[in-house]
Amino acid sequence: VQLQASGGGLVQPGDSLRISCAASSASGDAFNGFAMGWFRQAPGKDREFVAGISWNGGTTYYRDTVRGRFVISKDNAKQALYLELNRLNLDDSAIYFCAASGPRMGPLNSRSLYIYWGQGTQVTVSS
Repeated sequence: VQLQASGGGLVQPGDSLRISCAASSASGDAFNGFAMGWFRQAPGKDREFVAGISWNGGTTYYRDTVRGRFVISKDNAKQALYLELNRLNLDDSAIYFCAASGPRMGPLNSRSLYIYWGQGTQVTVSS
């Protein structure tokens, strides 16, 4: 499975942005069974969990600082993952990475759940 994130950019505080992650795999059915997540990493900081979604989209989980502002969604037909970022603030600036669980199971916010990682997309919030 290969993942490619896109859609990042430079925005102002309070703005909204939607980033995407396109998946390519030999088996689309396999992708449909994967939980997926978004992580982010700011300069000088560890990579941190942002949001996760179960294989069928029925369960989502967010870190406290983005809950109510960010929305994660998954389109199995398009093999795509999305993250809608609303009311952005300076602390949201980071490189955002998408990840897929593969056949593993576990908590959506656990980094060890995810075995496939995409290259990141930069989100910069600046006034």
